[in-house]
Amino acid sequence: MADDMMTGLVPPLFADVPKSVTFKKLRKRIVRNALQAIDDFGMVDRARPDKPKWLVCLSGGKDSYGLLAALLDLQWQGALPVDLIACNLDQGQPGFPKHVLPEWLDKVGVKYRIETEDTYSIVTEKVPEGRTFCSMCSRLRRGILYRIAREEGCEAIVLGHHRDDALETFMMNLVHGGRMAAMPPKLLNDAGDMFVLRPLITCAEDDLAKFAEAMNFPIIPCNLCGSQDGLQRVAMKQMLDDWERKKPGVRQVMAHALATVRPSHLHDPRVFDFAGLAFGQAGEDDPNVPF
Repeated sequence: MADDMMTGLVPPLFADVPKSVTFKKLRKRIVRNALQAIDDFGMVDRARPDKPKWLVCLSGGKDSYGLLAALLDLQWQGALPVDLIACNLDQGQPGFPKHVLPEWLDKVGVKYRIETEDTYSIVTEKVPEGRTFCSMCSRLRRGILYRIAREEGCEAIVLGHHRDDALETFMMNLVHGGRMAAMPPKLLNDAGDMFVLRPLITCAEDDLAKFAEAMNFPIIPCNLCGSQDGLQRVAMKQMLDDWERKKPGVRQVMAHALATVRPSHLHDPRVFDFAGLAFGQAGEDDPNVPF
């Protein structure tokens, strides 16, 4: 990226980026983390002769802009042998600025598809008063995106979830769901014909927020689920914020824990064969567990 301002070589998205050392480090960190996740979780097969095609979901929020920018950056560097198509799902929310994304995508020269489906009316009609919209909205959106991806010949749907999203999901599952699960970096759908990828899964939300501000992305706020009070995810975010204030860096420590699992020290015989333990096998120490 040191020479990314060479005339004629810079994609339009990066033509007028800030030149400060702080921004260069920020951009490099996000792109490096995305590339590391792509490689660590086998999101792309670099040995295959043909290029796969990815549907990159673009909501108009800071995370999805950051996702598209990171992928375009990697593609431009030759580090991502993938064809990309951005996709926005216009869900019929009142006041949604339909012109913003097409104008921005045309400006930066990205291939895209805008799909209009009035899920807003369905969600607001079907969900009882006082309940949150997230579950139904997500199911409807998922089905539409799978259809679009198949129509476009894509083998993966790419989402902009980041480290903090994964931690909030982990805490929601732990506290409310009674299970240990976060967000999978790579998932094969039920039908077995589509991957769901999250290349930003190790990126910090704070980095993405700073990046979006520096890049002057035209942010579109969510007026559906984002406007509801009492969301479990909001409560988890507030709890993690509190922990971060009391112990700076705790989010990164927790993120490391998601990638450092000891099945033998959990209590699920489906993931560790406790019954199969026998004398003479290689054992293990547990110095951090009270005896």
